[in-house]
Amino acid sequence: MMPKKMWWAIIFVSLAVNVAMLHWTIEAYYGLEFERVFTFTIMALISVVIAFLAYLGWRKQEYSK
Repeated sequence: MMPKKMWWAIIFVSLAVNVAMLHWTIEAYYGLEFERVFTFTIMALISVVIAFLAYLGWRKQEYSK
């Protein structure tokens, strides 16, 4: 099992990546770089899935005792 702080680090980093991808998606959309919008959106969705899975892992470890 990973320590609780590692779960929080994964959650924090994946949410930071999500915010950056959202920023880059908006910039690409307004800059009319539509091929990058799809790429950044997919990366943001992947980071959301990682954050959610890390949350589930943390919750399972926290409340299993």
